[in-house]
Amino acid sequence: MTHKQHPLHTGFTPAATADEVLTGINLSGKNVIVTGGHAGIGLEVTRALSKAGASVAVGSRNPDQATLAVAGLERVEVSQLDLLDPQSIDAFAARWLESGRPLHILINGAGASGGPARDARGFEKHFATNHLGHFQLTLGLLPALQAAHGARVVNVSSGAQRFADIQWEDPNFTDGKNLNLAYAQSKTANVLFAVELDRRWAADGIRGYAVHPGVVAGTKMNSSVGDETLRKMGLIDEDGQPIIDPEVGKKTPQQGASTIVFAATSPLLAEISGVYLRDNDISPLDGGANKPVTAQSIPADVAPHSIDPQSARRLWELSEGLLTV
Repeated sequence: MTHKQHPLHTGFTPAATADEVLTGINLSGKNVIVTGGHAGIGLEVTRALSKAGASVAVGSRNPDQATLAVAGLERVEVSQLDLLDPQSIDAFAARWLESGRPLHILINGAGASGGPARDARGFEKHFATNHLGHFQLTLGLLPALQAAHGARVVNVSSGAQRFADIQWEDPNFTDGKNLNLAYAQSKTANVLFAVELDRRWAADGIRGYAVHPGVVAGTKMNSSVGDETLRKMGLIDEDGQPIIDPEVGKKTPQQGASTIVFAATSPLLAEISGVYLRDNDISPLDGGANKPVTAQSIPADVAPHSIDPQSARRLWELSEGLLTV
């Protein structure tokens, strides 16, 4: 399989921050949506983009809480968005379209983690939140993305995509088996969605990217596994403080946000899209050895199954079908 996963050698290191990546980039007049842009890495993405001049809309299940979190940031607004509620997603997209604003950057960053659960439709919550909700939102915002005459959609994935392909016969794990793969499947879906979006919409000037931000201890998502697991992974010390080592993927929120804003804004990506990025560059393709996550190493290169173009088309069609259920 031919692929585009060839590093550009951008000059940015894994330790680069979002502000460093945005140096010299003026986003005045650009409209951005960041789902989950009020907490963890998402809040840092919102802060950095607004500092660079962008107008940012944050989608949040709890607008009051989100409004407090982004208080003081210029050109930032909050709008209600529950990615497990199709009506909430449609309402968010409708409000944006009614405003008449073009959408230059869409960052699909909100996510679910933790143990297995299902939404009201019976869909597995990781797949429903991390992928299907964002898929519905992105399709709903298509007219605004087209109106930008040059837009980027950034899906926040994870190195966990290495651990599971799409469970095609039972993506919602209705048989109760292999639920430990649910999160990894959703992160693979994030990458495949970016690949197929880019193929379908590039002619309209809409480009797709998927990003592994690194592992940031202290975020709500990563904290859900518990302190004992975080210590075993070498992410926090005995006092519960984050261990920062960006060279092996352990990052601060500022460092974790950097590859997201790189994908959203960097001129270095003007001629390439439909790719998975890590450490502010295009990831090489995983060599095939499924290396384990250890305290000394957090492998996160993209797996072949995550960028397979046939799988990407199949997932798009599957997702469209699920939205009609």
